[in-house]
Amino acid sequence: MCGVAGISGQYPLVQNVTVTEGGTANLTCRVEYNDNTSLQWSNPAQQTLFFGDKKALRDNRIELVRASWSELTISISDVTLSDEGMYTCSLFTMPVRTAKAYLTVLGVPEKPEIDGLTKPAMEGDLITLTCITQGSKPAADLRWFRNEKEIKGAKEVNASGKTFTVRSSLQLHVDRNDDGVAYTCRVDHVALTQTPQQATEVLEVHYAPRVEIIHSLAVPQEGQYLKLECVSKGNPSPDPVMWTKDGGELPDLDRMIVEGRELTFTSLNKTDNGTYRCEATNHLGTSSAEYKLYVYDVPTTLPPSTTPPLHHIPPDPTALLGTHASDPTVTGNRDPNALGQHGTDHALIGGVVAVVVFVTLCLIIVLGRYLARHKGTYLTNEAKGADDAPDADTAIINAEGNHAHAEEKKEYFI
Repeated sequence: MCGVAGISGQYPLVQNVTVTEGGTANLTCRVEYNDNTSLQWSNPAQQTLFFGDKKALRDNRIELVRASWSELTISISDVTLSDEGMYTCSLFTMPVRTAKAYLTVLGVPEKPEIDGLTKPAMEGDLITLTCITQGSKPAADLRWFRNEKEIKGAKEVNASGKTFTVRSSLQLHVDRNDDGVAYTCRVDHVALTQTPQQATEVLEVHYAPRVEIIHSLAVPQEGQYLKLECVSKGNPSPDPVMWTKDGGELPDLDRMIVEGRELTFTSLNKTDNGTYRCEATNHLGTSSAEYKLYVYDVPTTLPPSTTPPLHHIPPDPTALLGTHASDPTVTGNRDPNALGQHGTDHALIGGVVAVVVFVTLCLIIVLGRYLARHKGTYLTNEAKGADDAPDADTAIINAEGNHAHAEEKKEYFI
């Protein structure tokens, strides 16, 4: 059984190796059971590198790492792309047994370069940025970033021997928002285990100015301090700016102070009313903004109120006897508006009572005058015929006669 196991175990064992160009590759061949049989490494050209511990090929880059009956390990330093291929480990038994290991060499991409950038670019220009990297194996991947945000470019791959040249293009319609923006081309590749290779270009964009006026007061009033700031954005910077009032020069430079982009009024008055214009210019154009100033009167202060404050009258303690505690008119939890409401009710009731009294007096007066008039008429009718009578008896007889005639004159309707 041991003999069979020994025969079946006499097979070389190897593994494929991947190394970066310029690095060091270690090739190891092991045998589980070996009856003192020699091991040998040979390159893709079938040239013997080592036979046991004996070096066969004169190449200073190839060295022996370990040699024994069960293992043969060699190293190849400063690996190049030409070292890539199939390496063979041979065990010289009868028959010879072999195992093959493939050495893969990764081509490290060169640092990328960005072409096509014009400095400065003008707003509205159409430019194409091209990023190029060479020497990668396999082909590298190129990625574009606008500041920190990734954007997509057009990729192109060309083979050059065993390596690849990769290009990526990015087309830009330049505007003022691109001024100062960093465009970065980054290379991603399996050989770049540490930080990736990258190149960065910062755009400089020239554009015409734009102007805005910022004011410090929403409602300017007489005597107040006011500052107008002319905010102008342009590249090159439009400096200095020019201030005018109603199409002409500023009239009062003692109270209107110009410092850089700011126009300051130390004390506003009505003569400052008008349209103020700020103008900024660079070699690409001119821009302006206007601010219409209207100075308001200072609001008058209202006189203090002469109405005496309402004083709280404490409730009669005797009125609280027998009253439920939850009654808000008795407890301390009174409505703060209750006192004012009671005052209003009292005034209303007093007005109604006054009207009633006035109407009553008027009725009494009218009724009195009516009764007085009717009483006089009665007396006058009684005395009819008494004026011509010689004595009282005759007057009475005349009066009765008149009554009789009055009765005769009565008409009855059925």
